[in-house]
Amino acid sequence: MITKIKENVYSIEFSKFGSIVYLIQLDNENILIDTGAFDNRQELINSLKQLKLAPKDINLLILTHRHYDHIENIEIFLNAKIYGSKEDFQEQNIIDIGELKIKEFKIIKTPGHTKGSFCILYQNILFSGDTIFHNGYIGRTDFPESNHQDMINSLEKLKKVKFKILCPGH
Repeated sequence: MITKIKENVYSIEFSKFGSIVYLIQLDNENILIDTGAFDNRQELINSLKQLKLAPKDINLLILTHRHYDHIENIEIFLNAKIYGSKEDFQEQNIIDIGELKIKEFKIIKTPGHTKGSFCILYQNILFSGDTIFHNGYIGRTDFPESNHQDMINSLEKLKKVKFKILCPGH
């Protein structure tokens, strides 16, 4: 299901479990935040088609953290530069999020769910990955790569961020 959030921002939600994927069209670039799980692949391709896009039209992928339900469709985006945190991704084809040069994006490191989790503030929209969800829920911290105290610190940091629209990973 595609939802228009703003003129250039869309969410893509799936019928099966997987993260919500966000499309931002900015300065003639098509940017995806997360890619969903493998089970969502065909639905993702169909949703992009409804938006008059194909995987080859995506210029940038931004991966909020390294959990399968957010990253399993990376390989279909052959023309995209891929950004993620160096704490979560060590592969050479993933560029550290600190190197992303989009002046409209503020990257906010929010470790806790994973060591490298981060949020993105764009205008008045907070893309929160699995750090925070609607209704006050937070991302799990019972995984080996999680840290409950880091999550508490990240949530305190986010309390100071001004936004009107929350776009969580789930």
